[in-house]
Amino acid sequence: MRIALVLLLVGVAAAAESFSGTVVDVMCRGKDLAGHTRECALTCSKSGYGLVTGDGKFLKFDEAGNARTLSSLKKLTKDKDLKARVTGTLEGEVLKVQAIDFQP
Repeated sequence: MRIALVLLLVGVAAAAESFSGTVVDVMCRGKDLAGHTRECALTCSKSGYGLVTGDGKFLKFDEAGNARTLSSLKKLTKDKDLKARVTGTLEGEVLKVQAIDFQP
């Protein structure tokens, strides 16, 4: 019974959330987001990615999130203003990405 309760509580704590902001590569996270381009994000992909939220907080993506983001960026036709909605779980300062949807 106790194990089931613990598993239930862990499942609730790990529920996915939705985050919105601007996707940026780690190397450019402190720079001007308005001028940050898709090409730059692709060029700097080895540094990884993250999301800058509306309040300026940077949420670094996990490895799976980096791979999802790179794949999405390669298909994206938009060059600037890389706003996205990211679904995942926040573990400390790392966002474990389950899905990323770039805004039109």
